Amino acid sequence: MTNPHLVLKNVSHVLSDGRTLFSGLHEQFDMRSTGLVGRNGVGKTLLARILAGLLQPTTGHCQCSGSVHYLAQQVVHPDGSTVAELAGVKHTLDALARIGSGSTAPEDFDAVGDHWDIHQRLRYELERNNLSHLETDTPASILSGGEAMRISLIGAMLSDADFLILDEPSNHLDRPNRKALIKQLQRWPRGLIVISHDRQLLKSMERIVELSSLGLQSYGGNYSFYAEAKAHERQNALQNLSDRKLERQRQEQAMRKQRVRQEQRQARGNRRGKEANQAKILLDRQKERSETSSGALRQKQASNRAQLNQRVREASQQVEDEPQITLHEIPTKQAAKRRVAELNDVVLPYVSGASQTINLVLGGTQRIGVVGPNGCGKSTLLKVISGLVSPLAGVSKVTSESAYLDQRLENLNPESTVLEQLRLANRTADDGDLRMRLAQLGLDAQKVVIPSGSLSGGERLKGALACILYADSPPQLLLLDEPNNHLDLPSVQALELMLRSYHGTLIVVSHDDTFLENLELTDRLLATENGWSLEPL
Repeated sequence: MTNPHLVLKNVSHVLSDGRTLFSGLHEQFDMRSTGLVGRNGVGKTLLARILAGLLQPTTGHCQCSGSVHYLAQQVVHPDGSTVAELAGVKHTLDALARIGSGSTAPEDFDAVGDHWDIHQRLRYELERNNLSHLETDTPASILSGGEAMRISLIGAMLSDADFLILDEPSNHLDRPNRKALIKQLQRWPRGLIVISHDRQLLKSMERIVELSSLGLQSYGGNYSFYAEAKAHERQNALQNLSDRKLERQRQEQAMRKQRVRQEQRQARGNRRGKEANQAKILLDRQKERSETSSGALRQKQASNRAQLNQRVREASQQVEDEPQITLHEIPTKQAAKRRVAELNDVVLPYVSGASQTINLVLGGTQRIGVVGPNGCGKSTLLKVISGLVSPLAGVSKVTSESAYLDQRLENLNPESTVLEQLRLANRTADDGDLRMRLAQLGLDAQKVVIPSGSLSGGERLKGALACILYADSPPQLLLLDEPNNHLDLPSVQALELMLRSYHGTLIVVSHDDTFLENLELTDRLLATENGWSLEPL
């Protein structure tokens, strides 16, 4: 098809509770690879489903000139499903098998269409993506989350759709497979829309479209261009708002002086009239003219004031709400050269290969990023250091207080509020101080008094970190396992700011290179084919 496109025309979506999620959206998506970004909860997934034709907008419509393949954020595989079903090719493979057995049914030939080589193409893609150990009939139930996502991505590539719409495709992928995904998408020859918070992936896009409270805004470049343009836009919007407020202040001062001058003229006129012994009728007429003049001035000034207020409101509406994150200084007592932990010939459970054994010495101010493929033992290593899991052999010795934050945030009770849990961790600060600290992390008065399980992923992460970092005795060793998973870009940036403000020993597991680069790390701990390797930065 020549130049397929997706067009949104005045699209809106109203939730079942009556709230409008977005409205008045106009945008055209063409053959350029496009990253769709925005805060959690702004409606990116719902918009993607509208673009894919899976959901009708409340008002407006979406016009599509080609076929669309949509890959959801959560890969769902029903009980009994196989690799072929996950890749979306089982129907075609079954029809090919029946034709091979002598079937002449028209529906079988319709199911195959032009895909006579689908089995070879699937096998080729499995081998190219290091999944050659899987067969078409391999049960999906035995696949890891990363493997299931990679097979679903293969299915998307095999779909030959005019548009691919992928929702957070790099979730569950380790570092090598994230890089492979970028190369895979760069080979895609047709339309592509990727919803993502992965900055490395977004840098490979040709343009970024942002969904926000201001609607849809298109930026003609990759993430780096978008970030620079967004910062420039915000600076201009804030400057415009400041200018409108200053204009209103100056005009108010001018109007006050104008009123004072008129009142002074009226007072002088009244005095002259009385001193000249004018007749009462003349004095009344003069008073009437004066009141008319005053009324006209008040009316004119009221109109001017309304216009000035409207300009300020319009300027304010162009400034997207972007709460600033403030983290209080976190005291740490350890000396820079002090040993915090030491692992001697530790054998990790549940791990095989060269990365099963590790020797490691941690100093007082080291900041280490742990990287490696899925299954190499990164999460297990953190659990051994934290004391949650015992090593199969060797000695793990930790000499400082530590805190471990896993991917599920299990240190945060979902049935209790963040404020209640922070009170238990910090018994010296008063309630007002604790509320202020949480508010400065973006957790307002309403969010800190509801069960933490009702909060968004980013909000729960901030609450969990607050209970650790704002404790009476903050840990001198902080262990974090994929802390930026499922966070939107502003929340990831806030997390980076929080962690840069922490001056103890930090160990972070992440597949996100950009995230790790922004943490001011001192070392990287890599799981290689020859075992663990600690490399200073």
